[in-house]
Amino acid sequence: MFYYLDGTVAEILPYLAVIDCGGVGYACKTTNTTLAQLKKGQRGKLYTYLDVGENAFGLYGFATANELNSFKLLIGVSGVGPKAALAILSAATPESLAMAIVTGDEKSLTAAPGVGKKIAQRIILELKDKMARESAATGLDFSGGAAVSVPPFTNKATEAAQALAVLGYTSAEVAQALKGVDVETLSLEEIIRQCLKKMVK
Repeated sequence: MFYYLDGTVAEILPYLAVIDCGGVGYACKTTNTTLAQLKKGQRGKLYTYLDVGENAFGLYGFATANELNSFKLLIGVSGVGPKAALAILSAATPESLAMAIVTGDEKSLTAAPGVGKKIAQRIILELKDKMARESAATGLDFSGGAAVSVPPFTNKATEAAQALAVLGYTSAEVAQALKGVDVETLSLEEIIRQCLKKMVK
């Protein structure tokens, strides 16, 4: 229904931002990461997700499309609700979340309040499975083969490609984003960050 809201930041509260668009205040539940980028009284733009429940509607807003995509991935995991997803994304960027999934780093996920080891394991397992299914469907090869032509296809490039696939990008998008990125000297998180910047332009 809503793709984004672009207006004046009317209120900033814990896990909540109110965006005034033409005299109507939209209360968006959000992350600490997004709240840190907003200033009361100034213009703000949030990419939104409308959660339609049996008894209520929930509007969620995020400063970047990457954060919104990560939120949607997380709530797609069984047992992970919007509250837990917001907590995880308040403790982790989309890049570090993708890295945690690819590397199986449970501790990064359990750093979020209310997220236990079992939930962290389920997130890693289900999203890795999702990545594997999508890579099989699109022909994205994580073994270092020729399905994705990125020079050179090092271990870091492979892990970055896996992380980007977790975030829902196609093999063609990943291959294009990795071109020109210094996969030899940059850290894995910086490789992912640079690729994400390219893909949201």
